[in-house]
Amino acid sequence: MATTGDQIPDVELHTMGAEGPQKVRTGEVLGTGRVVLFAVPGAFTPGCSRIHLPGFVEQAGDLMDKGVDRIACVAVNDPFVMDAWARDQNVGDSILMLADGNGEFTRAMDLEMDGSGFGLGSRSKRYAAIVEDGVITSLEVDSSGVEVSSCAAVLERL
Repeated sequence: MATTGDQIPDVELHTMGAEGPQKVRTGEVLGTGRVVLFAVPGAFTPGCSRIHLPGFVEQAGDLMDKGVDRIACVAVNDPFVMDAWARDQNVGDSILMLADGNGEFTRAMDLEMDGSGFGLGSRSKRYAAIVEDGVITSLEVDSSGVEVSSCAAVLERL
């Protein structure tokens, strides 16, 4: 499992652009400045849609006030689903929505979750990381619920 002091993996993911899905490298979008990265098991799932993402949307300004340059959300979903979820949650430009459709970034972080019992297949564990110039300085993984990976918990760690 990724841990503090590790370099963020450099993997190709997708985000939705004005003209459709665009390829991005995690080394580029997460590797410069102070970044808060949080991962969810799935877009539109209850905990992710009611608590996790809304907390970051509502408190994005508070994170920026503490010196965060970028907030990013990653999930093992395709860019179309991530875009629809972002619109549903009124994310706007406050959070970079990263689609890890093949789970490559999640595997590189060694933070896979087996959601096959719920019909979800392989997904990401729920976590939040603080990344400074590409190096993980804080990583907290929730074992259940949304506690150590919530925006409020991240704000306390900054």
